[in-house]
Amino acid sequence: MTPARSSPLTDRPQLGLRERKKIKTRTAIRDATYALIKEQGYDATTIEQIAERAEVSPSTVFRYFPTKEDIVLTDEYDPILLQELRKRPADEPWMESLRYVMKLAIGAATEEDPEAVRLRSHLLVQVPAVRSRMLESMSATGRMLGEAIAERTGRARDSFEVRVFTMSLIGGLVEITLYWAENDFEDDLHGLLDRALDVIEHGLPAKNT
Repeated sequence: MTPARSSPLTDRPQLGLRERKKIKTRTAIRDATYALIKEQGYDATTIEQIAERAEVSPSTVFRYFPTKEDIVLTDEYDPILLQELRKRPADEPWMESLRYVMKLAIGAATEEDPEAVRLRSHLLVQVPAVRSRMLESMSATGRMLGEAIAERTGRARDSFEVRVFTMSLIGGLVEITLYWAENDFEDDLHGLLDRALDVIEHGLPAKNT
């Protein structure tokens, strides 16, 4: 989806006509899906209805999104995240680099369309199929992120420690989203990210007495 506002994470070179058409089609399909879900709920929304609202054919919808769950979710920032992480200064502590890039990602997502972000988060809590598909997608994100972490820390890509740390990070990101939605979006997402990364980096803090 084309962000409403630019950021260091979402700024991109001028795209060609074909790529702009693809983005326009994907955006129309997603907008139609969100509108229908808000009107009648997730289960009642069909691919045929989405296609009609977006003014495309059902086959076009499936060409861009294999499942209805894929329409709701978005992984378009993954390659950009990886690129941004690799661009951080070599002498910067790698956890600082990680925090910086993750905060860019959260900022880009929430600035893009806050209402859509909240809708997706609600669906993750309420719809098992959406949550299951997100976990599959996050696993792929974890593999990409693991490569960058291995490079930054001088470890092998298939290092057991890198794989465990990376999937701990991915699990933390999933819980941030679920916790945020379960608590009616009252918490600051950047604050939740800092808390999650603190736990991953330093372990569970001592219980308050």
